Amino acid sequence: MTHGRGKKGGRGAGLKGGKGNAGGLKHRFVWMMKQDPNHFGRHGFKRHASISNKPTVINVGVLEEKFPNTSEINLTEQGFDKLLGGGSVGTNLIITVPEASSKAVEKIEAQGGKVIIDEEVFEEATSEPEEEDKE
Repeated sequence: MTHGRGKKGGRGAGLKGGKGNAGGLKHRFVWMMKQDPNHFGRHGFKRHASISNKPTVINVGVLEEKFPNTSEINLTEQGFDKLLGGGSVGTNLIITVPEASSKAVEKIEAQGGKVIIDEEVFEEATSEPEEEDKE
């Protein structure tokens, strides 16, 4: 009469055993291991924020908006690590920065400006502390 499905099992969709990923660790475990073996567990890693070194960058096109009526800008003192070449420059600027892209240097020099790469500040930020001898 019910063909092994119980009293209400044959109605509609039947006894599906749950929806979605239900039973992935129980009655659908073998299916899960065959079809999606990496479904469970952690994969890869994420670096801690203190380890990753993302430079603070600024584009050339933003300089005139951010620093109006100034011709000499020290981006190191302002907290920027690198100058990028996005945007356009309308005035000649003298900029001091630890790093700059070649496109940014070209755009500023085309307007009669100058980019001073402050290597001392860059070396201090990237160098590791020297070990002292203990005697």
